[in-house]
This record gives sequence, structure tokens and C-alpha cells, in this order.
Amino acid sequence: MRGDWFVPALAAHVPRLAAAYGIDCRLDSDDRVALTFDDGPHAQGTPAVLEALARGGASATFFLVGEQVVRLPALAGEIVDAGHEVAVHGHRHTLLLRRRVAELADDLDRAVAAIVDATGVAPALYRPPYGVFSSGALAHVRTRGWRPLLWSRWGRDWERRATPQSIARRATRNLEPGDVVLLHDSDAYSSDDSWRRTTAALPSVLDAVATLGASASRVTHST
Repeated sequence: MRGDWFVPALAAHVPRLAAAYGIDCRLDSDDRVALTFDDGPHAQGTPAVLEALARGGASATFFLVGEQVVRLPALAGEIVDAGHEVAVHGHRHTLLLRRRVAELADDLDRAVAAIVDATGVAPALYRPPYGVFSSGALAHVRTRGWRPLLWSRWGRDWERRATPQSIARRATRNLEPGDVVLLHDSDAYSSDDSWRRTTAALPSVLDAVATLGASASRVTHST
């Protein structure tokens, strides 16, 4: 593999690196905050998050894992029916750094097929597992015409020691319009029942967004 293969891997943590590679971590907006949820759909977590969002009058983007969509296709459809955006998080939730582009291409084909079959929507946003790009993966995603999106705020809700209070505090610390907030509606790849803590944190997150005078919004290909 080329020497630059691993360089984009730190983009989620180094804003200047993300900017250098043209990877969005924020919205170009002065009145919206994007809520994003990774790793679903999940039989308990996704409905709980959907209900919390509905109560708060908020919309969000769900980065779906293909193997989970295959297990729960009707639930993936419910996300779209509720007015939210669906996006690609891969078919298998595995790190990209050791995956060749041909292997990734097959993985993404499977993920897209599952999402389209379940929701009728062809997704155009992509976030890699763990937020880690390789240079080859980033180039390939762009050949598909997809928008790569990371985040600017996160709740670290996958951690076993996380609490609703710590999730809300981390996700909203120095929150600004245009931020992209990373949360999870599934514990398939994280600590057991993490989705319960995330759901409990959501009202506080939504209150923080409202305090800014902003709306909690989904992300589209062009926004």
C-alpha cells in the first residue's frame, strides 16, 4: 500500500487534515445542527431514538450498516417514513485501513443494495466505520459521487462508562450552528445497552440545540 494510505485516518480528530482532504465535518449553515446516528438499525435503539426525535420535532441522519439492514429491513424503512435521512456506514462494521479498494467496493455495493431494497432510497452520504478513512477508500467513495461526512461533536456514547449526563455534556460542549453531532442508536458494535443512555441524553441535546436558536436537522448530499 502507498505511504499516504493511512494519512486520512486521523481526519475526524484533526480538522486541518479533514479540510486538506476535503472531508466535511460541519454544515455550511448558521441555523442548523446536524444530528447523526451510526450503526443501526437496532431493534430497540432505533425505535427509541425515533420516538425521542419525534417528541422533539427534530430530524436526523442515520448511517446504516448493511448487515443490520438485512436483519431489520422494515425498521430501516421506518426511518425514512419518519422523515429522516439514511446514509451508508458499510455492510460490515470493519476498519478500512487493511481493506483493499476492491474489497471495499464489494462491501459498499452490498450495503447500498440492502438500503435501497429496504427503504427505496439511494443514499449519497458516507461515513466509514470508526470514522477512519484510507486514501484509497476516500477516492473510491468520491468516484461514486458520495459526500464523505465525519463530525465536529460527539457524545462518546459507545463507552461502557458513559452516562446520559456525560453524553449530553460532551455532545453539546461549545456547540455551534453548523456542528455535526455523532451519536449511536445501536449497541451492535459498542457497549451493551449504550443506546439506552443515548436516548436518555437526547432531550438535553435537543434543548441545547434550541438554546442556540437552531434546528436539529438531517444532512443531505448538498448541505
